[in-house]
Amino acid sequence: MEKILIVDDSRLQAMQLKTILDDVYDVTIAQTAKEGLQLTKIGGFSLILLDVVMPGMDGFTLLKKLQEEIITQSVPVILITSLSDVAHEQQGLVLGAVDYITKPFEPLIVKARVNTHIKLYNYRRQVEEQSMIDQLTGVANRRSYERHSAVKWNEAFRLQVPFSIGMLDIDNFKKYNDTFGHPAGDKVIASVAKTVSSYFRWSTDFFARYGGEEFVVLSMGEPAQKMFKHLKKVRQGIEDLHIPHAPSAAQWVTVSIGGVTVVPKEDQPYELMLKIADTMLYDAKRHGRNRVIWGDENLRPLQEK
Repeated sequence: MEKILIVDDSRLQAMQLKTILDDVYDVTIAQTAKEGLQLTKIGGFSLILLDVVMPGMDGFTLLKKLQEEIITQSVPVILITSLSDVAHEQQGLVLGAVDYITKPFEPLIVKARVNTHIKLYNYRRQVEEQSMIDQLTGVANRRSYERHSAVKWNEAFRLQVPFSIGMLDIDNFKKYNDTFGHPAGDKVIASVAKTVSSYFRWSTDFFARYGGEEFVVLSMGEPAQKMFKHLKKVRQGIEDLHIPHAPSAAQWVTVSIGGVTVVPKEDQPYELMLKIADTMLYDAKRHGRNRVIWGDENLRPLQEK
């Protein structure tokens, strides 16, 4: 069932809309813009119905914030206005609202406009999802990663659970390409992606091709020691494919893995944790490749071999 969020300080007005839509949609009500913004960070809404005039943070301010957030910038927003509120309607549409519904509510019009915009949203989302897949490997691509990383980081912050960021890189891949050619290199990238993705199948996991021969994995809920142990199995799984490497590099194709597990805090932005994960990957390469170096919750390195 599609989820709709109604943000309106009038409980009576919000309940009227909920009654009109409740038989088809899963409707949630927020009575302040601040509460509405907090709920949208959880994600999953297909449409937001937003009252313009509210105490504290008004509807326009909330609309601007929704447009700035990766999670909500593509979610359609319909303004709730009065019949004489033409100026507000114009301002809202300029800011990015897709439509408006006037008070008092006409149930058939409300349903028709809501249905139309949810159908359009689902169509756009389907097209977007198709563009979020890496064509070579069949796993998520960089664009998909950038969207999911924000969603999952915010969720881990809200729940205050461990969040892991891992970076994987195929060792000496340039030498492989120089020796066997790019078509063979593409097959190696696809094989590595298939193997790694088989280790990350839970709903709390996310795996993507970051670029070239580099991949990124996100996981939520597991402590650092458990992630470190799991990533060692992933590294061994790649080595066990026994894909012959260039004679000047190594016997088999291998990967180096670096990462970190933290419980998200306000003073530790995601970008900083990603940089730490990348540093751990660099250290794994520097210390001989084909190994895992992982940062624990206190940013102390756990090292393999």
